[in-house]
Amino acid sequence: MNTRTRHHLRRPTLAAAASVAGLALLAGCSAVSANPSPEPSTAASVTVDNCGTSVTFDTAPERVVAIKSTSVELMLALGLGDRIVATAFTDGPVPEQWSGELNAPELSAFMPNEESVLDVEPDLVYSGWESAFAADAAGTRDELAGLGVASYVQPAACRSTGALPKLTFDEIFSEITELAAIFRVDPAELLAAQQQTLDAIEPDTRGLTALWYSSGSDIPYVGAGLGAPELILETAGLTNIASDVDATWDSLGWEAIVAADPDVIVLVDATWNTAADKIARLESNPATAALPAVADKRYIIVPFASGEAGVRTVDAAASVAEQLAALP
Repeated sequence: MNTRTRHHLRRPTLAAAASVAGLALLAGCSAVSANPSPEPSTAASVTVDNCGTSVTFDTAPERVVAIKSTSVELMLALGLGDRIVATAFTDGPVPEQWSGELNAPELSAFMPNEESVLDVEPDLVYSGWESAFAADAAGTRDELAGLGVASYVQPAACRSTGALPKLTFDEIFSEITELAAIFRVDPAELLAAQQQTLDAIEPDTRGLTALWYSSGSDIPYVGAGLGAPELILETAGLTNIASDVDATWDSLGWEAIVAADPDVIVLVDATWNTAADKIARLESNPATAALPAVADKRYIIVPFASGEAGVRTVDAAASVAEQLAALP
């Protein structure tokens, strides 16, 4: 069994998260120019520096197109489901606790085009991927602004303003608070629930290593060292075999995986590439079938949508820790 020393994580506190609700957000996220207020009709303007673009919200958005599960689910978690007029490019079903709060149609199972977005007359397009704001997708940010439609990119997904920093829970909590400021709602209850779940996680102390296997067959696509997979693994007490790769996800050859000999394999479950498919692939390949993690079926399964930074990240870390504790 590998005994590589696991990372020590500093747990963010509600005091830190609460400070985000003022004029300055936690490091790594955008700045808000006004304090959030629960009264959208009387609140002062809120201006954010979002992924290098300054966006001013004179009032809380009322009609939102939410692209990717991370944007949809954060709005639902803040009680803003009635503001969503359409979704697109979601990564799986909405978690059960919010399933009754989403009644908006899906524009497309993939990235929507600008025409379909404008057809539902949004005042905001909120995306979990920066690539949504392109001429061949939902429209550029300048184009949308010229038509009176604001845009907002999930800060953890911002790549155009420089090197992507390593994801932290502070950054996730910061986005929650920033979005709450834009919509003039109080994030305290959601932040408290996130913190409570995070504080209850008991990291594994066995010094185990892990592979985060997202997709791919000839060349696996894995969770690397900067994004949600890395944060989830660290929080659960696991050392990512691809932690030295400065990316959110990256390709990692089977030879490198076999050489790393991970103690645990985290399998991403998606309708188009299920965990069962990955297990069959691992167990039918002579090289990987010989790995102790495969031979002993030391698998942990997470839904695809948990691999993106967002309101699910804390729950994903708790789930991985719980499944890990059940493994011998």
